[in-house]
Amino acid sequence: MKDKKAFRKAGREILTNLTAVEREEIVAQILHHVQQTEWWKKAKTIGITISREFEIDTRPFIKQAWKEGKQVAIPKCFPEDDHKMVFYQFDDYSILETVYSGLLEPDILQTEPVLKESINLMFVPGLMFDRNGYRIGYGGGYYDRYLGDFSGTTISLAYSGQVVDHVPRNDYDIPVQHLVTEKGKLF
Repeated sequence: MKDKKAFRKAGREILTNLTAVEREEIVAQILHHVQQTEWWKKAKTIGITISREFEIDTRPFIKQAWKEGKQVAIPKCFPEDDHKMVFYQFDDYSILETVYSGLLEPDILQTEPVLKESINLMFVPGLMFDRNGYRIGYGGGYYDRYLGDFSGTTISLAYSGQVVDHVPRNDYDIPVQHLVTEKGKLF
């Protein structure tokens, strides 16, 4: 597995091979570990995607954030505008619309943008991760562009099977600061 495409395929296979019960148990364990961290406890606003069926389910994290009174912001991608990404306030599932690749994103006519500086904790998605914080995402480069001047804390959630010693990277790839699996906080 030398190139990013092969890692993407492997990551997707690892996730799709989990049963619904395994996935639910893994998510519950990861959420428990995340809730114990200072970055979660201190965060007033979190940035997080709405996961797709095969991914680590972000809905329990969103629900917990709402329960704790945190503001939740979700991204809207603009592929026609240099792969720009803007986060919007998310407090109701009714504002979601299905866009390309089955992604759920906010209908920007029903919500308000959230300033990058307001997001304290950013959940960065990916398919494969290494122990240095580098990840293989979906190939659009949205997060690497967005995180270039992001000053908050970054975290990725992963099933331990998605973590390897090294993933291929480019000069523009930005590592996350923290990685949490069902086994606990790796860094």
